[in-house]
Amino acid sequence: MSQTTIRIDPHVHSEGSYDGHDPVELLLEQAAEIGLDGIVVTDHDVIHESLRAAELAPDYGLIGIPGVEVSTDVGHLLAIGVSEMPPRRAPLDETVQWVRDHGGVAVVPHPFQRSRHGIPRRHLVDCDAIEVFNSWLFTGFRNRRARRFAADHGYPALAASDAHSVPHVGRAFTELVLDDVDRSSLDGDTVLGAMRNGSTRMLGRRQPIPASARHYAVGSARKSGYYAKVGALKGQAVARAGLLRGAQLLAELSPR
Repeated sequence: MSQTTIRIDPHVHSEGSYDGHDPVELLLEQAAEIGLDGIVVTDHDVIHESLRAAELAPDYGLIGIPGVEVSTDVGHLLAIGVSEMPPRRAPLDETVQWVRDHGGVAVVPHPFQRSRHGIPRRHLVDCDAIEVFNSWLFTGFRNRRARRFAADHGYPALAASDAHSVPHVGRAFTELVLDDVDRSSLDGDTVLGAMRNGSTRMLGRRQPIPASARHYAVGSARKSGYYAKVGALKGQAVARAGLLRGAQLLAELSPR
């Protein structure tokens, strides 16, 4: 029985995200350059750039898969393979079912990490897969905890870069092992099926801690302003607190 292995980075942000930096064309070009077979652009609560990336992907020799990182009532969820925007801030179980009803795969990213809106353990009772390796986590503890949880509960495991700019695409990725599938016939549905079945291997490495800290510091400030603006977090005090914390972290990391 022949096997085909493909490499997918299922969690990438473009300039469509409030905290993303680069256009999808550059992200796709980088993915092709480093030997990936596809990426999923999963911007925060918007899907337009991901749809464009999926449409452009074949021009770069890549598999096109749309997606979005949607905010639920208890944390973030990757809706991979959907072509429209899920309801925002809906109950987690309803969002997972919505993703399935629309042909997608519901993946929990960076679980248990409250500072990044990871879904708490007590709420994580149903999904299709779990991101057990995220390249931006400060230490390996959260990744190891996610890996143990996925193994203990029988969830397929994925690795992802969670890239917010071109150089970080593919820092971590998922290998999907497909049986009796000709590479020329690969499409998004084939990839989604392999994710659901758990035919995966995780590869990659974490970002250096100073880079992760800087990313968190800048991101926390931008995130606070964004959520205060759209109403997910109320009050200017929330935005000011995030800005202050981000500034403090940047000051700590700046050369003296």
